[in-house]
Amino acid sequence: MVACVEEPGRVTTLLVVDDEATVRELLSATLRFAGFQVTSAATGAEAVAAATEDPPDLVLLDVMLPDVDGFEVVRRLREQRAEGHRGPVPVLFLTARDRKADKVTGLSLGADDYVTKPFDLEELIARIRAILRRTSGHREDVLTVGALVLDPQGHGVTRAGLPVRVSPTEFRLLRYLMENAGRVVSKAQILDRVWRYDFGGDAGIVDTYISYLRRKVDVDDPKLIHTVHGVGYVMREPAR
Repeated sequence: MVACVEEPGRVTTLLVVDDEATVRELLSATLRFAGFQVTSAATGAEAVAAATEDPPDLVLLDVMLPDVDGFEVVRRLREQRAEGHRGPVPVLFLTARDRKADKVTGLSLGADDYVTKPFDLEELIARIRAILRRTSGHREDVLTVGALVLDPQGHGVTRAGLPVRVSPTEFRLLRYLMENAGRVVSKAQILDRVWRYDFGGDAGIVDTYISYLRRKVDVDDPKLIHTVHGVGYVMREPAR
């Protein structure tokens, strides 16, 4: 079971907004099993009312709703929170609209992430946890794979105690690989998570940055970053 981020004695609450009942039920059941408290809404108006009456820790929001679209829901939530002098509620868009323009719009409105359907439930929960870590004020855990250590708070990387200098993009890529250590991730998943919409349409950029990382973190044995031909990449701890 995936543990959620929460304060002692307090369950993290999520609001699932989708006009399809099957999607709401699937997400709600999965997220409850993961340890979250979940409420749901089928329209934009219901979402705004629910988030205003009992603010959740995070909203999973579909863009295509029967009354107003998800973008308008975010605008209304942001306006209401600003009037009440409260910080914005975190939002993760979960939608079938995968156009670059839609992603840009959603993220420009202040959404914390944008996931397109169909989606992997484990990855979705990982993204939820990542957003909650960023927005809850909790210190993010240091990631360790073998002798490689990444500190999200200090934005530092070391291997065998020696500092490794990486660019911001290399840091995001390395962090994603380490968060999914032992699990093969595809180029498409990497592009969506690390570059989102800003990669110029060239999927080869993943191979290029994997090569950059290998020259910095895999100079010595044992190698940690492995290619799974025809599938993607995996970061794996050395065999003991």
